[in-house]
Amino acid sequence: MLSLLSLLGLATAASALTSSLQQVTSSFGSNPTNVGFYYYKPTTVATKPKLIVAIHECTASGPNYFSSTTYSSLADTYGFIVIYPSSPWSGTCWDVSSTATLTHNGGSDSEGIASMVSYAISTWNVDSSNVFVTGTSSGGASPKLSDVSSSNWIDVAAMMTNVMAAVYPELFRAASVYSGVAAGCFAEPGEADDSWNAQCAEGDVSKTPAQWAAIVKAMYPGYTGTYPAIQEYHGTADTTLYYPNLAQEIAEWSGIFGYGSATSVVQNTPQSGYTKSIYGPALQGISAAGVGHTVPVQEAQDLIWFGITTGGTAGVPEPAVGSSGSTTTGSTTTTTTTSSTSTSPPSSSSVPGERLSEGFCPVLKPFRMGTMRRHRIYWFDRLCVALRLQRVEWCVALFDFFTPTDVYAAYYSQCLPA
Repeated sequence: MLSLLSLLGLATAASALTSSLQQVTSSFGSNPTNVGFYYYKPTTVATKPKLIVAIHECTASGPNYFSSTTYSSLADTYGFIVIYPSSPWSGTCWDVSSTATLTHNGGSDSEGIASMVSYAISTWNVDSSNVFVTGTSSGGASPKLSDVSSSNWIDVAAMMTNVMAAVYPELFRAASVYSGVAAGCFAEPGEADDSWNAQCAEGDVSKTPAQWAAIVKAMYPGYTGTYPAIQEYHGTADTTLYYPNLAQEIAEWSGIFGYGSATSVVQNTPQSGYTKSIYGPALQGISAAGVGHTVPVQEAQDLIWFGITTGGTAGVPEPAVGSSGSTTTGSTTTTTTTSSTSTSPPSSSSVPGERLSEGFCPVLKPFRMGTMRRHRIYWFDRLCVALRLQRVEWCVALFDFFTPTDVYAAYYSQCLPA
């Protein structure tokens, strides 16, 4: 049943596109761990097309990320190309902890993805000065799932985005990261290459900007070029990769760019409940109040940050327009509030219909279940949303097979809309 529904979803998503997802199966360069190479190339592309590398989260794949994000349809509109790497590991997380993946040309997943970029530049005439990388959770950063216990099951795509920006900075102009950790945070000397680092995941690793900068620079010794502009998103209610990780991501890149405290803070940007802090031309942190793991992808905002659409160029903060229409810029040194709406995390009673795909439903927090169970509920909820199955009786068959009775009973009664 699920396979059929998934196929129907993929077919619907692809039907309006000018082209289709393709796979490179021949050699495209060094690929030590056999990372899958999928891409979307519109029927009509620019003469020197820009390139986005979009990295999926755990349990997903390149084709999944193609269907669950809108980068492909935006590529049709703006003429760029999208690469969707696909993890080779059981559980489809990414290696962001081994010495190999954290070393320039050192091997593992990061080298395979870097080879895809080089292939695109040489084969499709991609503009090498306009290559961007983005990812969710594991695609933002994390260890391989095969060696993570069921109580520590997470997504690791946003984490890989930070790794790519740190290990292969010469390839990318800008990056956007959704719910990740600092590059190198999961590394544990003396442990297995893909070991789980609970201290990092729970936000207990704290370093100064100078210490983080030294870690990044050690990943590519001798590199003297520029690093990509970074935009970091994180939810305040994230209990998988805890919210304090955002401060460490900001510290890491502040150390690289030589920035201090935020020069501008804009409330309710890019949407209500989100707060954007601008630290300099190449670094922004976006805090999503009440949002869990992970922050929903903001494809349109990514294109603005990358300089593909009007509003800003990569590394130069666009004017931030809040919900009331007021504007602040990166040169502003005061905090600007664009709405009287509170940005405090919502209480359980105030959001009885909150969906897991928009933020972790508060009613489930007291269960203290392992991350595997939370992860399972999250993805089945997303499936229900995608298929418009929003009534309890339509989702119960899906949840019943995979979720303990106490959990889904609470979910049905207090999280789903009637």
